[in-house]
Amino acid sequence: MPLRFDYRPYVRAFKSPLQTAHGRWAQREGILIRLEVEGRVGFGEIAPIPWFGTETLDQAEEFCAPLARRVDLSPFPVPRNLPACEFAIAAALQSLSASPYHLKLVPARVCALLPAGEAVLTAWEEPWQKGHRTFKWKIGGYPLDLELSWFEALCSRLPASARLRLDANGGLTLEESQQWLTACDGKAAIEFLEQPLPPSQLNDLMALNHPSLTPLALDESVANCDQLENHLRKGWNGIVVVKPAIAGSPHRLQALCRKYNADAVVSSAFETGVGRQAVLALAEDISPHRALGFGTGDRCWDDWDHLSGEELWERL
Repeated sequence: MPLRFDYRPYVRAFKSPLQTAHGRWAQREGILIRLEVEGRVGFGEIAPIPWFGTETLDQAEEFCAPLARRVDLSPFPVPRNLPACEFAIAAALQSLSASPYHLKLVPARVCALLPAGEAVLTAWEEPWQKGHRTFKWKIGGYPLDLELSWFEALCSRLPASARLRLDANGGLTLEESQQWLTACDGKAAIEFLEQPLPPSQLNDLMALNHPSLTPLALDESVANCDQLENHLRKGWNGIVVVKPAIAGSPHRLQALCRKYNADAVVSSAFETGVGRQAVLALAEDISPHRALGFGTGDRCWDDWDHLSGEELWERL
């Protein structure tokens, strides 16, 4: 049957640029895709993060452009080296044949993202009052001695029931990682230290992942399904942070997490509401027990987080 494809690029400015070990991130760029068949419409979102190893926005547009000139697009092959495109196509096809999925994100189920630097010492208070109990703090962007001093002060201020995730985005050295683990040792608030070393240092990451210390989580190392399968097959038994929007096939991601009984955290890639709902459709299956990494809403100047696919399509 004829299946029509269309796409519209978007650019969203963050209210405050995000500071990570990869640098300053000032705006989110992506592509909304639209499928139509026999009067039914489905939407998907391509939300690449190139420094996580995904395709670039230009590569995604190169994939989309020829499809928009075709009429019959079945079957719908997507190269493995375009994982954000692969997820978006699968999500759009799924939405053609199923009712929209809507999971209400209550604050207690969501990890709130805190600012890097000294601002963290008070930034946790507002989300705590709103009901958040899990927080993520980006580390590795300031001198180690400063961050460790802020860390100690933060731990002394957090309520006893709070949980804290430390995210280094692969920006630490082995020695710095060991210092952070020493600082974390014995602190009940620490849920895990996320990606302390770059993906290339798998052996060191495996060695640091000692059961008697603060748990480690992989993020950049397992950005797509191929990487996730490779690390799980090699024996990684720590936590994995998965961003379905850039991982590739959602069906394969589900199968891998089930096969290896992965201790997974589902996280956002700063998608619009279209991509977010597609990701959340997987969340209860992949990560039923850990707070979701979705403290990313309302970080842009627009109101797109609250729009349906059709509403966002018309805005673009």
